[in-house]
Amino acid sequence: MAERVIPLVDERRSGGPTVRAIALPAQDTRPNGLLADQLGRPLRDLRISVTDRCNFRCGYCMPKSVFDKDYAYLPQTALLSFEEIERVARAFVAQGVQKIRLTGGEPLLRKNLERLIEKLSAMRTLDGQPLDLTLTTNASLLARKAQALKDAGLQRITVSLDALDDAIFRRMNDMDFPVSDVLAGIEAAQAVGLGPIKVNMVVQRGTNCQQIVPMAQHFRSSGIVLRFIEYMDVGHTNGWRMDEVLPSAQVLERLRQGIGPLVALSASVPGETAERWGWATPDGRHDAAAGEIGLISSVTQAFCSNCNRARLSTEGRIYTCLFATEGHDLRAVLRAGATDAQLASAVAAVWTGRTDRYSELRASLPPDAAGAPDGASPRRIEMSYIGG
Repeated sequence: MAERVIPLVDERRSGGPTVRAIALPAQDTRPNGLLADQLGRPLRDLRISVTDRCNFRCGYCMPKSVFDKDYAYLPQTALLSFEEIERVARAFVAQGVQKIRLTGGEPLLRKNLERLIEKLSAMRTLDGQPLDLTLTTNASLLARKAQALKDAGLQRITVSLDALDDAIFRRMNDMDFPVSDVLAGIEAAQAVGLGPIKVNMVVQRGTNCQQIVPMAQHFRSSGIVLRFIEYMDVGHTNGWRMDEVLPSAQVLERLRQGIGPLVALSASVPGETAERWGWATPDGRHDAAAGEIGLISSVTQAFCSNCNRARLSTEGRIYTCLFATEGHDLRAVLRAGATDAQLASAVAAVWTGRTDRYSELRASLPPDAAGAPDGASPRRIEMSYIGG
């Protein structure tokens, strides 16, 4: 079939991930929600980065040594407008997406974000159901914005929180931000009904391992799901090392020894990244009142085979893996005057060509094949740019 190619724009900065043009089929095909990639994985989840800026400087994501006061963020004209994001989201929904997560950077830094949430909350899936609409935040601004987010139609939130100890937390966010303000944001979100709330803790050996048990004790029986995430080799600026990864199996053992028994729970939705564990009663049953925790083990227990999510960058590039070394320039298609049908075809063109399974292959790859900063291969996309 003949193809037409939309010219791509220059890469944001030299040495970054490759940016590819999207080749569209000469004739659009009607979406039916049955889209699958080369490994048979459906498209169900879209993560939208609304800003590349953040007011934290966590070492595993935006280390201050790289993202300093002179760091060049994207200009406003490069960012997708809310109207453009809405059109792109509709194209993804037409191809089967059921869940949209807003990310960043820190998404609450995007001015008037509630306007975008209102647009997205009005959308319906192919079977007529509301989208599962959620947002990931560091909660620094959440206390003052929780009610407005709820009123706009946001359903729930996920909060990034790596420690309860204030000194450790301030050291990790590297901006001297107090943990009390994050906890106040979580409390405000609970009060307005933004739930169920999830809290993500990135566990880094030698940095915050001692916070595993205190975090679990704090959120146990709170109605909030605490999820422990293995420190991942996303991007190239965080100086990732395997010896700083604490495997989820060891996290689980610390919880059992420090608090009590846990029982394995089944996945709540297909493609779920977290392995679920519930606090157990003395007879080994799940204590629903005590709640559950989650383990996200991208390093030691890859879940690529079930991955059903795509990521849209702040400037309109599609990435089909958190560890991607290339993106696809959807903004060029959009701003060239594409119709809604052409946008849906662009999404299909990218997804049907997808073969990503980096986490499954990680151990077999040579060091520079993962985008090491020696210039020998393309660099992986940064978490701060595409969201977790």
